[in-house]
Parts: sequence; C-alpha cells; structure tokens
Amino acid sequence: MKTSEIRDLIDFISKSGLNEVDIETKELKLHVKREPDQKVFKSSPVITPVAATAPVAQATPIAQTPVAAAQPKAAAAEAAPASGKKTVEIKSPMIGTFYRSANPDTPAFVSVGDKVTKGQTVCIIEAMKLFNEIESEVSGTVIKAMVENSSPVEYDQVLFVVEPD
Repeated sequence: MKTSEIRDLIDFISKSGLNEVDIETKELKLHVKREPDQKVFKSSPVITPVAATAPVAQATPIAQTPVAAAQPKAAAAEAAPASGKKTVEIKSPMIGTFYRSANPDTPAFVSVGDKVTKGQTVCIIEAMKLFNEIESEVSGTVIKAMVENSSPVEYDQVLFVVEPD
C-alpha cells in the first residue's frame, strides 16, 4: 500500500465516523483504529501494523503524519478560476481512482468548454473494483478540469469547475 493510499484511508475514516478498519493485501496487513469516545473531527487514527513482508519502519512515519492528506484539497480550491461569474464545483463523493472516460479507447465524458446538463455523467471513480459514474448536479459549461485521468482522488476533492447557465 502506498503512503498516499494510507493517508486517503485515514482521511476517509476521520470523515466517515468509522472506528476500526482492517485491510489485508498480499504484502501487508493493516489495522486502523480510532478511539470511539472521541469526536469524529477531532480524532486521531492510530495505525497498527499487524504483519508485513515490508520492513515495519515504513509504517512508523505514516502514523506520525495522519492528516497530511488535506493539502491537495487546499491546492485545488486555490486553483478555482477567479472570473466574475459564479461557479459550481463538482466534487468526488468518495476516495478512488478518477477516470475521464469509460475505457481508454473512448473519448472523455466531458472536456473543458463542454456544456453539461444536470444528471449527465462527467467521469467515473473506481473504488474497490467498482466503477461509479459521477453525475453533474448542475447544468452549465465546464471551465476547469481539476484532476488528471487515472489519478487518485479524495473524498470531497474538486473534480470539475462548472459555470452554471
């Protein structure tokens, strides 16, 4: 598991209210537990390596920086256009991998400058081998694409900026 994936997981647990998560892959067994008596927004998840083929030293620095995943969101918010018109952000409803099209051989669902309608599919986010179509909540023109194709995304990360009609 990559450091960024673990940070995304910690961020998700902090926002979801889950108290405990176990993850097992071929290379790593990971147990993340949050104290149940703490509030969700003030909690600090604890990562406990159960068994790993990789050295345990790799897991230690991650436990020391559990909230470092908030930085990409701030950068995305600053990158929003400063035009005089009101804009709406289409945000990721989950952690996963962002895809602009259904497969590599088909064109992107939407590109900068395209008109979108409410309910139109704008991208796909893969989470745990499930492909979730993300729909626009507003009709308008896509003025900025904030994420590159095949990039990991966080919960509530801005995917597109749309100028409503």
